Amino acid sequence: MADVITGPPVPLVELRDERLTRRGLTLWLMRDDLADPEIPGNKWRKLKHNLTAAAGLGHRTLLTFGGAYSGHIRATAAAGHRFGFATVGVIRGEEHLPLNPVLEFATARGMRLTYLDRSTYRHKTDPEVVARLRREWGDFYLIPEGGSNDLAVRGCAELPREIGAAFDVICCPCGTGGTLAGIAAGLRPGQRAVGFSVLRGGGFLDAAVRDLQERTFGHAFANWHIEHGFHFGGYARRPPELDAFVAGFERRHGVALDWVYVAKMMYGVLALAEQGAFARDTRVVAVVTGPAAF
Repeated sequence: MADVITGPPVPLVELRDERLTRRGLTLWLMRDDLADPEIPGNKWRKLKHNLTAAAGLGHRTLLTFGGAYSGHIRATAAAGHRFGFATVGVIRGEEHLPLNPVLEFATARGMRLTYLDRSTYRHKTDPEVVARLRREWGDFYLIPEGGSNDLAVRGCAELPREIGAAFDVICCPCGTGGTLAGIAAGLRPGQRAVGFSVLRGGGFLDAAVRDLQERTFGHAFANWHIEHGFHFGGYARRPPELDAFVAGFERRHGVALDWVYVAKMMYGVLALAEQGAFARDTRVVAVVTGPAAF
Protein backbone atom coordinates (compact mmCIF):
# COMPACT_ATOMS: atom_id res chain seq x y z
CA MET A 1 0.00 0.00 0.00
CA ALA A 2 2.83 2.41 0.82
CA ASP A 3 3.92 2.48 -2.82
CA VAL A 4 0.53 2.98 -4.45
CA ILE A 5 1.24 6.62 -5.33
CA THR A 6 4.10 6.17 -7.75
CA GLY A 7 3.78 9.04 -10.19
CA PRO A 8 6.76 10.90 -11.62
CA PRO A 9 9.16 12.63 -9.20
CA VAL A 10 7.74 15.90 -7.93
CA PRO A 11 9.16 18.91 -9.81
CA LEU A 12 11.95 21.02 -8.34
CA VAL A 13 11.51 24.50 -9.79
CA GLU A 14 13.94 27.37 -9.39
CA LEU A 15 12.23 30.56 -8.24
CA ARG A 16 13.72 33.62 -9.91
CA ASP A 17 13.00 36.68 -7.80
CA GLU A 18 15.00 39.89 -7.41
CA ARG A 19 14.58 39.71 -3.64
CA LEU A 20 16.70 36.57 -3.78
CA THR A 21 19.17 37.40 -6.54
CA ARG A 22 20.30 40.65 -4.93
CA ARG A 23 21.20 38.62 -1.85
CA GLY A 24 23.03 35.98 -3.88
CA LEU A 25 20.55 33.24 -2.95
CA THR A 26 19.19 30.31 -4.95
CA LEU A 27 15.70 29.07 -4.09
CA TRP A 28 13.93 26.02 -5.43
CA LEU A 29 10.30 25.13 -4.86
CA MET A 30 9.81 21.41 -4.24
CA ARG A 31 6.31 20.98 -5.66
CA ASP A 32 5.17 18.24 -3.31
CA ASP A 33 1.67 19.60 -3.83
CA LEU A 34 1.74 18.00 -7.29
CA ALA A 35 2.47 14.48 -6.02
CA ASP A 36 -1.22 13.56 -6.09
CA PRO A 37 -4.34 15.66 -6.76
CA GLU A 38 -6.13 14.56 -3.58
CA ILE A 39 -3.37 13.37 -1.24
CA PRO A 40 -0.54 15.88 -1.74
CA GLY A 41 3.03 15.07 -0.85
CA ASN A 42 3.62 15.64 2.82
CA LYS A 43 0.13 14.38 3.68
CA TRP A 44 0.81 11.15 1.80
CA ARG A 45 4.24 10.84 3.42
CA LYS A 46 2.59 11.06 6.84
CA LEU A 47 -0.26 8.70 6.01
CA LYS A 48 1.31 5.92 3.97
CA HIS A 49 3.01 4.00 6.78
CA ASN A 50 -0.02 4.55 9.02
CA LEU A 51 -2.32 3.07 6.38
CA THR A 52 -0.07 0.04 6.09
CA ALA A 53 -0.07 -0.35 9.89
CA ALA A 54 -3.86 0.02 10.10
CA ALA A 55 -4.40 -2.62 7.42
CA GLY A 56 -1.90 -4.95 9.08
CA LEU A 57 -3.77 -4.69 12.38
CA GLY A 58 -7.08 -5.45 10.67
CA HIS A 59 -8.63 -2.01 11.18
CA ARG A 60 -11.18 -0.81 8.63
CA THR A 61 -11.88 2.63 10.14
CA LEU A 62 -9.51 5.56 10.53
CA LEU A 63 -10.26 8.29 13.07
CA THR A 64 -8.29 11.50 13.19
CA PHE A 65 -8.42 15.10 14.43
CA GLY A 66 -8.08 18.53 12.88
CA GLY A 67 -9.28 22.07 12.46
CA ALA A 68 -11.98 23.04 10.02
CA TYR A 69 -9.37 23.91 7.34
CA SER A 70 -7.08 20.96 8.01
CA GLY A 71 -5.28 19.60 4.97
CA HIS A 72 -4.74 16.42 6.97
CA ILE A 73 -8.50 15.93 7.43
CA ARG A 74 -8.97 16.39 3.69
CA ALA A 75 -6.18 13.98 2.80
CA THR A 76 -7.29 11.32 5.29
CA ALA A 77 -10.78 11.37 3.80
CA ALA A 78 -9.33 10.97 0.29
CA ALA A 79 -6.97 8.17 1.37
CA GLY A 80 -9.75 6.30 3.13
CA HIS A 81 -11.97 6.55 0.08
CA ARG A 82 -9.18 5.34 -2.21
CA PHE A 83 -7.94 2.45 -0.10
CA GLY A 84 -11.19 1.18 1.37
CA PHE A 85 -11.17 2.59 4.91
CA ALA A 86 -14.12 4.24 6.59
CA THR A 87 -13.05 7.60 8.04
CA VAL A 88 -14.13 9.76 10.96
CA GLY A 89 -12.94 13.35 11.35
CA VAL A 90 -13.05 14.91 14.82
CA ILE A 91 -13.17 18.66 14.20
CA ARG A 92 -12.09 21.35 16.64
CA GLY A 93 -14.91 23.75 17.56
CA GLU A 94 -18.55 23.93 16.63
CA GLU A 95 -20.25 22.86 13.42
CA HIS A 96 -20.82 25.66 10.91
CA LEU A 97 -23.14 25.24 7.95
CA PRO A 98 -22.73 25.28 5.07
CA LEU A 99 -19.50 23.33 5.34
CA ASN A 100 -16.35 25.02 4.10
CA PRO A 101 -14.70 23.53 0.97
CA VAL A 102 -12.32 21.34 3.01
CA LEU A 103 -15.04 19.67 5.07
CA GLU A 104 -17.38 19.51 2.09
CA PHE A 105 -14.70 17.61 0.19
CA ALA A 106 -14.09 15.32 3.17
CA THR A 107 -17.76 14.39 3.47
CA ALA A 108 -17.95 13.85 -0.29
CA ARG A 109 -15.21 11.25 0.15
CA GLY A 110 -17.26 9.51 2.81
CA MET A 111 -15.80 10.98 5.99
CA ARG A 112 -18.21 11.25 8.90
CA LEU A 113 -17.68 14.37 10.98
CA THR A 114 -18.04 14.95 14.68
CA TYR A 115 -17.13 18.02 16.71
CA LEU A 116 -15.45 18.71 20.04
CA ASP A 117 -15.70 22.05 21.79
CA ARG A 118 -12.32 23.76 22.09
CA SER A 119 -11.92 22.94 25.77
CA THR A 120 -12.51 19.22 25.22
CA TYR A 121 -10.42 19.26 22.05
CA ARG A 122 -7.37 20.31 24.05
CA HIS A 123 -7.72 16.96 25.84
CA LYS A 124 -8.63 14.96 22.74
CA THR A 125 -6.05 12.22 23.35
CA ASP A 126 -6.90 11.72 27.02
CA PRO A 127 -8.03 8.13 27.64
CA GLU A 128 -11.54 9.12 28.67
CA VAL A 129 -12.06 11.19 25.50
CA VAL A 130 -10.74 8.42 23.26
CA ALA A 131 -12.90 5.87 25.10
CA ARG A 132 -15.96 8.05 24.48
CA LEU A 133 -15.09 8.21 20.79
CA ARG A 134 -14.75 4.42 20.66
CA ARG A 135 -18.18 4.04 22.24
CA GLU A 136 -19.60 6.38 19.62
CA TRP A 137 -17.74 5.16 16.53
CA GLY A 138 -16.67 1.61 17.34
CA ASP A 139 -13.20 0.19 16.73
CA PHE A 140 -10.79 2.46 14.82
CA TYR A 141 -7.14 3.11 14.07
CA LEU A 142 -6.30 6.47 15.62
CA ILE A 143 -4.16 8.88 13.63
CA PRO A 144 -3.16 11.97 15.64
CA GLU A 145 -3.83 15.56 14.67
CA GLY A 146 -1.88 16.48 11.57
CA GLY A 147 -0.98 12.82 11.15
CA SER A 148 2.12 13.41 13.25
CA ASN A 149 3.38 10.23 14.92
CA ASP A 150 6.51 8.12 14.58
CA LEU A 151 5.28 6.47 11.37
CA ALA A 152 4.55 9.88 9.85
CA VAL A 153 7.98 11.17 10.84
CA ARG A 154 9.64 8.22 9.14
CA GLY A 155 7.66 8.95 5.99
CA CYS A 156 8.74 12.60 5.98
CA ALA A 157 12.37 11.61 6.59
CA GLU A 158 12.33 10.09 3.10
CA LEU A 159 11.75 13.50 1.47
CA PRO A 160 15.30 14.97 1.38
CA ARG A 161 16.73 12.07 -0.59
CA GLU A 162 14.26 12.83 -3.41
CA ILE A 163 15.68 16.31 -3.99
CA GLY A 164 17.78 16.23 -7.13
CA ALA A 165 19.92 19.26 -6.37
CA ALA A 166 22.54 20.16 -3.78
CA PHE A 167 21.12 22.43 -1.09
CA ASP A 168 22.03 23.95 2.25
CA VAL A 169 18.68 24.83 3.85
CA ILE A 170 15.23 23.30 3.48
CA CYS A 171 12.06 25.08 4.64
CA CYS A 172 8.57 23.80 5.35
CA PRO A 173 5.37 25.04 7.02
CA CYS A 174 4.82 23.81 10.56
CA GLY A 175 1.45 22.99 12.11
CA THR A 176 2.07 19.97 14.30
CA GLY A 177 5.79 19.44 13.76
CA GLY A 178 5.75 16.04 12.06
CA THR A 179 6.98 17.15 8.65
CA LEU A 180 9.81 19.21 10.12
CA ALA A 181 10.81 16.43 12.52
CA GLY A 182 11.12 13.97 9.67
CA ILE A 183 12.80 16.26 7.16
CA ALA A 184 15.48 17.28 9.66
CA ALA A 185 16.18 13.64 10.47
CA GLY A 186 16.72 12.88 6.78
CA LEU A 187 19.30 15.60 6.13
CA ARG A 188 22.97 15.13 5.36
CA PRO A 189 25.66 16.66 7.61
CA GLY A 190 25.88 20.41 7.13
CA GLN A 191 22.30 20.83 5.93
CA ARG A 192 19.66 22.58 8.04
CA ALA A 193 15.86 22.68 8.20
CA VAL A 194 13.68 25.67 9.04
CA GLY A 195 10.02 25.32 9.98
CA PHE A 196 7.58 28.23 9.75
CA SER A 197 4.87 28.01 12.38
CA VAL A 198 1.36 28.82 11.17
CA LEU A 199 0.10 29.03 14.76
CA ARG A 200 -0.11 31.96 17.12
CA GLY A 201 1.40 30.87 20.40
CA GLY A 202 3.11 27.97 18.66
CA GLY A 203 6.13 27.89 20.95
CA PHE A 204 5.14 24.38 22.03
CA LEU A 205 6.09 23.16 18.55
CA ASP A 206 9.81 23.20 19.41
CA ALA A 207 9.22 20.66 22.18
CA ALA A 208 6.82 18.71 19.95
CA VAL A 209 9.45 18.29 17.22
CA ARG A 210 12.08 17.18 19.73
CA ASP A 211 9.63 14.71 21.26
CA LEU A 212 8.70 13.26 17.85
CA GLN A 213 12.34 12.79 16.95
CA GLU A 214 13.17 11.20 20.29
CA ARG A 215 10.25 8.79 20.04
CA THR A 216 11.04 7.90 16.41
CA PHE A 217 14.85 7.84 16.34
CA GLY A 218 15.85 7.70 19.99
CA HIS A 219 17.32 11.19 20.03
CA ALA A 220 16.60 14.74 18.83
CA PHE A 221 18.59 16.45 16.10
CA ALA A 222 20.24 19.87 16.35
CA ASN A 223 19.96 20.81 12.67
CA TRP A 224 16.63 22.64 12.69
CA HIS A 225 14.75 25.57 14.18
CA ILE A 226 11.29 27.10 13.93
CA GLU A 227 10.44 30.66 12.93
CA HIS A 228 7.46 31.90 14.96
CA GLY A 229 6.99 35.38 13.49
CA PHE A 230 5.05 34.66 10.30
CA HIS A 231 1.73 33.18 11.45
CA PHE A 232 -0.36 36.23 10.41
CA GLY A 233 -2.49 36.07 13.52
CA GLY A 234 -2.81 32.31 13.85
CA TYR A 235 -4.08 29.15 12.22
CA ALA A 236 -6.35 29.78 9.21
CA ARG A 237 -6.20 33.54 9.81
CA ARG A 238 -6.24 35.37 6.50
CA PRO A 239 -5.55 39.09 6.84
CA PRO A 240 -5.47 41.37 3.77
CA GLU A 241 -1.66 41.49 3.87
CA LEU A 242 -1.49 37.74 3.37
CA ASP A 243 -4.04 37.81 0.53
CA ALA A 244 -2.02 40.57 -1.15
CA PHE A 245 1.14 38.48 -0.87
CA VAL A 246 -0.59 35.40 -2.34
CA ALA A 247 -1.95 37.45 -5.27
CA GLY A 248 1.41 39.10 -5.89
CA PHE A 249 3.26 35.78 -5.79
CA GLU A 250 0.91 34.29 -8.37
CA ARG A 251 1.35 37.31 -10.65
CA ARG A 252 5.15 37.11 -10.41
CA HIS A 253 5.65 33.37 -10.54
CA GLY A 254 2.45 31.75 -11.80
CA VAL A 255 2.10 29.65 -8.62
CA ALA A 256 -1.04 29.83 -6.49
CA LEU A 257 -0.14 29.32 -2.85
CA ASP A 258 -2.19 27.61 -0.15
CA TRP A 259 -2.88 30.46 2.27
CA VAL A 260 -3.24 28.32 5.43
CA TYR A 261 0.29 26.90 5.38
CA VAL A 262 2.46 27.47 2.33
CA ALA A 263 1.92 31.21 1.83
CA LYS A 264 3.05 31.93 5.39
CA MET A 265 6.22 29.93 4.82
CA MET A 266 6.97 31.66 1.51
CA TYR A 267 6.37 35.09 3.02
CA GLY A 268 8.76 34.17 5.81
CA VAL A 269 11.45 32.82 3.47
CA LEU A 270 11.44 35.99 1.37
CA ALA A 271 11.34 38.22 4.45
CA LEU A 272 14.31 36.41 6.00
CA ALA A 273 16.17 36.69 2.70
CA GLU A 274 15.68 40.45 2.64
CA GLN A 275 16.77 40.65 6.28
CA GLY A 276 20.04 38.91 5.41
CA ALA A 277 19.28 35.83 7.51
CA PHE A 278 20.75 33.54 4.83
CA ALA A 279 24.42 33.87 3.95
CA ARG A 280 25.29 34.76 0.37
CA ASP A 281 25.38 31.72 -1.98
CA THR A 282 23.02 29.74 0.27
CA ARG A 283 20.95 27.23 -1.68
CA VAL A 284 17.43 26.96 -0.26
CA VAL A 285 14.61 24.49 -0.93
CA ALA A 286 11.05 25.45 0.08
CA VAL A 287 8.65 22.50 0.25
CA VAL A 288 5.20 23.33 -1.16
CA THR A 289 3.31 20.89 1.01
CA GLY A 290 -0.21 21.38 -0.27
CA PRO A 291 -2.26 22.89 -3.08
CA ALA A 292 -4.21 26.13 -3.15
CA ALA A 293 -7.44 24.16 -2.97
CA PHE A 294 -9.64 26.59 -1.02
